[in-house]
Amino acid sequence: MQLHFIGNEARPGTSGRTLPVIDPSDGQPYDELQRGTPEDVDAAVRSARQCLDAVWSRLSAAERGRLLMRLSAKVAQHADELAAIEQRDCGKPTRQARADAQALVRYFEFYAGACDKLHGETLPYQDGTTVLTWREPHGVTGHVIPWNYPMQIFGRSVGAALAAGNVCVVKPSEDACLSLLRVAQLAAECGFPAGAINIVTGYGHEVGDALARHPGIDHISFTGSPRVGTLIQQAAAERHCPVTLELGGKSPQILFEDADLDEALPVVVQAIIQNAGQTCSAGSRLLVHQPIYEAVLDRLGGVFSNLRVGPAAMDLDVGPLIRASQQQRVWDFLSDAQHAGIPMVAQGQIVEEAPEAGFYQVPTLLRDVPIAHRLAQEEVFGPVLAAMPFKNEDEAVRLANGTAFGLVAGVWTRDGARQLRMARRVRSGQVFINNYGAGGGIELPFGGVKSSGHGREKGFEALYGFTTLKTVAIRHG
Repeated sequence: MQLHFIGNEARPGTSGRTLPVIDPSDGQPYDELQRGTPEDVDAAVRSARQCLDAVWSRLSAAERGRLLMRLSAKVAQHADELAAIEQRDCGKPTRQARADAQALVRYFEFYAGACDKLHGETLPYQDGTTVLTWREPHGVTGHVIPWNYPMQIFGRSVGAALAAGNVCVVKPSEDACLSLLRVAQLAAECGFPAGAINIVTGYGHEVGDALARHPGIDHISFTGSPRVGTLIQQAAAERHCPVTLELGGKSPQILFEDADLDEALPVVVQAIIQNAGQTCSAGSRLLVHQPIYEAVLDRLGGVFSNLRVGPAAMDLDVGPLIRASQQQRVWDFLSDAQHAGIPMVAQGQIVEEAPEAGFYQVPTLLRDVPIAHRLAQEEVFGPVLAAMPFKNEDEAVRLANGTAFGLVAGVWTRDGARQLRMARRVRSGQVFINNYGAGGGIELPFGGVKSSGHGREKGFEALYGFTTLKTVAIRHG
């Protein structure tokens, strides 16, 4: 049985209730989590505040950096263990779970090096006055982590918060807690003071809501759905707590007739099947220039037909979805598409070894998807690619910007002028030209516009969101 991690200790919850841990590959429970309560959240916040006041705020930036570097090395030593935990807990194929563990190593390494490089400025002002600015941590930060990339999102949010001088209370998704509980234990072994990292498990409407409303939380970082992001923001707004939101996307891959298809198409496929399509920045819409539309669909259809789906441990192209309700959600989208007469180009195949109770969904390529259909507007969060043609650059921009989201976009063209025009015209937090990174690199600022959220994570930019700027004006004559 897994316990909360508060003040560098594994603690049982106050409710005495538990939640099952389900293996998505076979649909069977294999462990239990604590079903947290507002009282558990309060204990974690008090532990964090005590750490901040007594220890963490007194460490120099260089000392914080050394601790994060130790944690990076510790995670590297335990990368195989963490990958195995993530594989079973989330249904990730082996290579994806290992990549996530290595990304966590890199996040802690990056933010370890950034700790002592968060500088202020000296501003010109009136004669006889010197004005300084410096950045201060918010204090105790709350982190609501989703189930699709728990290690990576923990690294990019908690790593940046710690580097900026905050201490953290983390609420993982009830579907994916185990790797983060282990990372918190490793942090304690590295010498992180008690209360620097606290983890409370449980349901979002109980633990997540209590975290967002707690008066001791000074900043909230949330990654998840727009609906829940709105609830988080409303709860935090009652006490004017700042919030960073990453709320998903409906990201387009835009292929012009001069695109290098040999280079583009493997990336297009990987961008929708990675993590079984359960990626906020998945390239879930494919916009193709009319002259090459049929040729692109013909080639992609052959690829999709050969994609294999199965248990995470088999390390195939696609693993299971996270849970039964997510599987049903994808089925509902495909059913709607069928009823609307949207043509299916190709589907992958589930291997015979896959347990019937696992949460599997074959990758599916659909064509001629109307821009108004929900398949072109809403986040499926499954391996479903919606293709549609465009006649010219203006129509490509209209289609790309024709959803409520704006997280990531990919543009494939050899025309240098078009590359710059599209990068400026597409409304998106990230634009990749002749490449596509779902989430795109530890160093690259990541976040959206419109319903994809606000604020930036990853890279050095994330540190600004986890600090507040103070201005000091000194009158000396």
